Order: sequence, then C-alpha cells, then structure tokens
Amino acid sequence: MALIDPIKLSQALIRHPSVTPDNGDTLDLLAENLTALGFDCHKLVFEEDGTDPVPNLYARLGTGAPNFCFAGHTDVVPVGATGSWSVDPFAADIKDGNLYGRGASDMKSAIAAFVAAVSRLLRDEAPKGSISLLITGDEEGPAINGTKKVLDWLEERGETLDYCLVGEPTNPQEMGQMIKVGRRGSLHGMLKVHGIQGHVAYPHTAKNPVPDLVAILAELNKEPLDAGNELFQASNLEIVNIDIDNDSHNVIPAEAKARFNVRFNNEFTPEGLQAELTRRMKRAGVDYEIDWWVSGDSFLTKKGPLSDAVVTAVQTVIDKTPELSTTGGTSDARFIKNMCPVVEFGLVGATMHKIDEHVAISDIETLSDIYLNVLKRLVI
Repeated sequence: MALIDPIKLSQALIRHPSVTPDNGDTLDLLAENLTALGFDCHKLVFEEDGTDPVPNLYARLGTGAPNFCFAGHTDVVPVGATGSWSVDPFAADIKDGNLYGRGASDMKSAIAAFVAAVSRLLRDEAPKGSISLLITGDEEGPAINGTKKVLDWLEERGETLDYCLVGEPTNPQEMGQMIKVGRRGSLHGMLKVHGIQGHVAYPHTAKNPVPDLVAILAELNKEPLDAGNELFQASNLEIVNIDIDNDSHNVIPAEAKARFNVRFNNEFTPEGLQAELTRRMKRAGVDYEIDWWVSGDSFLTKKGPLSDAVVTAVQTVIDKTPELSTTGGTSDARFIKNMCPVVEFGLVGATMHKIDEHVAISDIETLSDIYLNVLKRLVI
C-alpha cells in the first residue's frame, strides 16, 4: 500500500483555487488518491433554484461497523487583496517551515492529513470497521447544497455514520490546545419598520421610521440574554447592519431596516429564542416586520468514546491535554450531529481567512499522527 505524503497532498489541493463553491476539480484530485487506497467514491452534485450546483464527495472503505467518518470542505474563502500577499495564494509555497496558501489552515491540509493517516493505517493492518470521508465544496458559502444534502443521501441509502471527526482548525495558537465538542447556534433577524416619506420641514405630514427602529434595537440589547453555563459562553446579540436607503438631507425616509445575529447557547432553542426576542421587541410599542433565519442550532456532543479517543490521541502524540470547548462560529458539525456524535479537531487557526494564511509543516505531520492514533482506537 502506497503511503500518502500529507505535505505534498496539501500542496496539490491548495493549487486548485477552489473559492467557494468548489467547482469539483479539488474533489476529483482527492477522489483519485482515495480510489488508489481502495475507497468507493461518490461525487454528488446538488442544486436548488437560485443556488449554484455544488459538488461533494463521499468515499467509504469497508462495509462493517463502526463507520468512522472524517468530514471537511475543499472550498475556501476569497483571497482578498492579492497584492497584499507575500506569496501567490495558490502556489502552496513553503517558507521557513510553513506552508502558505488559501486553505492551508482552513482546511485543505487537514484533509491531506486525513488521507495520509488512512494510508499509514492500511499499510499495517486492515480496519475491522469502515472509514469514510464526507467532503463538501460548499461550507464557506450558503451551505445549502453541501453536507446536509449528503447526509440526506446517506439516509436514503440506509447508510449511517457512527462517529465523525471534522477537521476544522480548532487550535487557537498551537497544536493540542482545543477540541470542539459543541457549537453555539446562529439566529438571524431581518427587521423592517415602515414610515411615511415626506419633507423634513413638514414632519406632521410624514412618519419617520428611524426612531421606532432605534427603539426596537434598544429593547433587544437592554439586558443580557443569559449568563452562559459551564459548557457554553453567554448568548450574544450583535446588530450587523442598519439600512435607511436615503441619501437626501431633507427627506424623511419611507422605511428603516436592520439585521442582527444571535449566537446562542443551549439555554435556548431557536423557537424559545425567537419568542424572547419578540417579547423584547414588543416592549417598544411600535409596529414592525421581522423575518427569521436559523443557520444552525446549538449542540453538545457528550463525553464518550469519540471525545475520549481524540483527547487520548492528542495526549499520546504531543503530551498535551486539550480543552473541550464550544466557542467560535458554526461549522458543518451542526448538520452531522443529527446523525452521530461529532467533534472537531484540526490545525492552528490563527491565520485562517487572513492574508498570508499558513500552517507549520510540522503541525500537518503531527495532525496526521493524531488522526492515525484516533483511527486505531475506534476502527481496529
């Protein structure tokens, strides 16, 4: 069985400029490597009206239980100001022991570490269970035609996952610091207040919606939503946009709009949070319209075989005990948690989404060692 070099595969993946959504070339390269290792690969393209078609990859080795899944994404965020990079963002250059490129940290190098770990396992022994990879091309984008639809496809086939490890960059500054065992949910509110347009010199003939909008926003932020708990930080509401759509200095606008986002912990369900926010908005005593969008619910993976295996693997490989955390934004783990226990562990995320994104070569090797150790604990 040929071994996969995680550094060379990381470079090869980065050299495919798969700004979200991935067009599929990166996934084809990945499938070639997995097919050579004996995986049965399925390239799955999903689309909906008004959205881009998105290719995804599901690959499985074996048919037995448990089915241990590595999950991740090949799409990357835009590079921003290319001239501000010290290197070509898609050349995958190595400088001073670091691999540079968009996706180096988030998260093509982790995918390469997945594959390298599997190749090393297969060189020495055959797993009793199955190993699978669920890789989407639409995590950094709307996430409509990605992981969630692959999970639906698996259910239609009568196939399930027993454990899942997502390779997002979980470590703040150095390897072994943090495993994500849960995430806060994300609720978006799109708020609109109607007025009557008119001349500012004749306010009695118009109705200014701005004071009403300000009153509602003040009520939303008047007191904390909760104090957090032992496992989650406090829920937090941020006003992210106010739009009056009025460039004139002497016109009272016809409407005022605002958008806000709440990252909420497990003290709330999405429905309970909407009810609490509605109660607060009604205190303002003004008319409004609101549209809600829940992009992810909060979840917590309880301590068990999966988290124990990842913690012990980190301790074994680098002699550190990682913190079990629920901090940060959302990931595709929010979909996977509906099928099986899921945790996240990957590279250092200090430069993800930034100019000159990079990771240490030694960290990629270390991550591959940790993934191999996890596999030996759960599928051998």
